[in-house]
Parts: sequence; C-alpha cells; structure tokens
Amino acid sequence: MVNKTFKIIDESGIHARPATILVQTAGKFDANITLEYKGKSVNLKSIMGVMSLGIPKDAVIKITAEGSAEKEAIISLEDSLKKAGLAE
Repeated sequence: MVNKTFKIIDESGIHARPATILVQTAGKFDANITLEYKGKSVNLKSIMGVMSLGIPKDAVIKITAEGSAEKEAIISLEDSLKKAGLAE
C-alpha cells in the first residue's frame, strides 16, 4: 500500500474537469485507489464518488493505492495533479 497527501491549490477546488482527469488516470492502473477527504474515502475510479466529496481550495487530500501497480499509480496521479495546477 502506498499513499500520498496533497494540498489543493486550484481556486475552484476539484470540480468536474479535474475530477474527470483524476478518474481517467486512476482507471489506467491495476490497483485499488482511494481518495480521502475529511474522514470520507471514495473510489478514485468513480467520478460520482470524487464529486460527492466537494473538495475546495486549500483542502488536504490523501490518495492511497493498493495493488500490483500501486507505485506507478501514485506517481501518475501526482503528475496529473501538478500538471493541471490542482495540487502541490
């Protein structure tokens, strides 16, 4: 199991467009990937789950991956978050 914490820096938080990017990125990997915010955890491969968290700017989130591609998944998700200007 691998996890990483991020701080959301986008003014709009994680809204539909960035949520779609994250879900598509997570879907490429053979791993169980979850997104945690304020004690709630959702499957990062579910757009509805991600949107249900209502993650605002300055939120601290944790992404956890478990499975054969867990390390690759975390690296790829981190790249996606940073390239989109969503998190640091």
